[in-house]
Amino acid sequence: GDIVLLTKPVTLTEGDRVTLTTDVPVATDGTSKPEKLLYAVSLPPVHGQIEHINYPCVPISSYSQLDVVAQKVSDVHSNSHGAGKESLR
Repeated sequence: GDIVLLTKPVTLTEGDRVTLTTDVPVATDGTSKPEKLLYAVSLPPVHGQIEHINYPCVPISSYSQLDVVAQKVSDVHSNSHGAGKESLR
């Protein structure tokens, strides 16, 4: 079926960590199995990375809707000086 993705922008500043919840990315593909949806990080953050909380400091390139529901995925802004704000959309 059709895939619908709703997002709410998240803005991070230097050193911030935001755990993704279903308020940020939520998707549906019209089936009754949203836990099988996978997100691919096609454009990683410039000043940081997306991480699974069980593997801190290791960037990931995909995660599941089940990971989001369980609050196991974070967007982590780097501590690099002068990196400024960054938004996850």
